[in-house]
Amino acid sequence: MKLKAYRVLSNVVIIGMLIFMCVFIGASNYQYVFNYNNENVIYNGNRDSTNVSIMFNVYWGTEYIDGILDVLDQFGVKTTFFVGGQWVEKEPEMLDKIISRGHEIGNHGYFHKEHEHLSYEQNLEEINTTHNLVKVVHDYEMNLFAPPSGSFNKSTLDTCAELGYSTIMWSKDTIDWRDKDANIIFKRATSNISGGDLVLAHPTENTLKALPLILEYYKVNNLTATTVSNCLK
Repeated sequence: MKLKAYRVLSNVVIIGMLIFMCVFIGASNYQYVFNYNNENVIYNGNRDSTNVSIMFNVYWGTEYIDGILDVLDQFGVKTTFFVGGQWVEKEPEMLDKIISRGHEIGNHGYFHKEHEHLSYEQNLEEINTTHNLVKVVHDYEMNLFAPPSGSFNKSTLDTCAELGYSTIMWSKDTIDWRDKDANIIFKRATSNISGGDLVLAHPTENTLKALPLILEYYKVNNLTATTVSNCLK
């Protein structure tokens, strides 16, 4: 009985160690994705300025973009829209509208893949295909890349460097794609906000509802909502 109990205990310990190793390795990989030490990865803008940017990643949510553009116009704000190649092909008129309203356009890849799992050639194809699509069809030259899901690796950064791109992350995330609550989105976009913050958002119904309140909060607190490029100056 003692030998059997010992074997059971040993198996439990081994399984526990394996689980710990998996969790530790997974956590390490997660940190690698979000904290890769490279000067071309940007998590925030100039902290000595009063500029902030609420930036939109766009692969879906076209039905809310007109409303978002109208709110931005009401506040006299120009911001940055990171667009996916597939979305651009489906919604060329909407992209033209965003550009015509004076907003900055950034690259968000083509298929919304996790770039940390892509080779150099695959990263190049994802980023360059969208770059050329926007350049040729819409006569717009992009130089900012927002990795889908914040996922990138060294090959992504090498690709961006070759293409003259900066890799843009964020300092605040509204998580509006998951939490469909305008109050929560507002709090995440404004809590402890300061100059240089890059606030990640998407075109959703509740983001549209929260946007006027967010922009008003920035204004009252002497912050200037603007494009990512202006935030970096």
